[in-house]
Amino acid sequence: MRISNINIRYALIITGVITIEIMLIFSFLYKPVYNDVTSVLTYKETAEHNYKEYLKFISDQTKRESKEAKHKKDLSPYEIQLKDSGLVNIQEVDPDIMVGLRYSSKNNFVGIDMYGDLDNCYLQKDVAAKLALASKYLHEKCSYYNLKVLDGVRPLHIQRMMWDSVKMPWEEKMKYVSPPSYGSLHNYGAAVDITIVNYEGWESDMGTDFDFFGELGYPSQESRMISEGKLTYRQRENRALLREVMYKAGFSGIPTEWWHFNSCSIEEARSKYHLVN
Repeated sequence: MRISNINIRYALIITGVITIEIMLIFSFLYKPVYNDVTSVLTYKETAEHNYKEYLKFISDQTKRESKEAKHKKDLSPYEIQLKDSGLVNIQEVDPDIMVGLRYSSKNNFVGIDMYGDLDNCYLQKDVAAKLALASKYLHEKCSYYNLKVLDGVRPLHIQRMMWDSVKMPWEEKMKYVSPPSYGSLHNYGAAVDITIVNYEGWESDMGTDFDFFGELGYPSQESRMISEGKLTYRQRENRALLREVMYKAGFSGIPTEWWHFNSCSIEEARSKYHLVN
């Protein structure tokens, strides 16, 4: 049987196409492990390389632990307890926020240093994040101003000390200090007492000092205080600026203290956080 030249030609073409396809398939499937023969590591070299990486990891880990240990050594035992319970130092979240804890000095309504060696402000993480946001809003509005925290987390035993120190009728006392049996948002690290300072650290004139007991410190009575000449428009503007940035960041105020701001309700704090004793 004779095979025509045309059939042979077609057979050769088909064979060539199939061969090329097979070569292409292998070219895609086959990937050399190393492109350069000189880069191939022997088993010994690989082991040595991995061991060096392991030593580097251990060294870095030791340095981190040493740094953390040194930092903890510089903290008071109570601060270590606060950090271990999940609270954060506000200045580690936002260094621009100034801190001057009034209960860590004698410059307060009790007249004694109640916090001892606690000079840093500690708050719940989400509360600190809100405060950093308020600081950002303040800088956007007035770049030469900073927030200054006067009180943050307040241990319950300090709350008892405050409650016992205020000598006034129970109904009046409730306006300024929460009874220890009920608790304050400060006791959960979910409230701040705060003011505004300029770039030199001078506090803005708010019309009264921090922890002023009386209607002049009431945000709810500002209009009447102005009409009676007891509060100036400038003083109310300073308070209004503080409220504006704090409210925008998610805080709420109370009717009797221009300096006090809550991050949440007491019921929410009880469900989310641990009481700080």
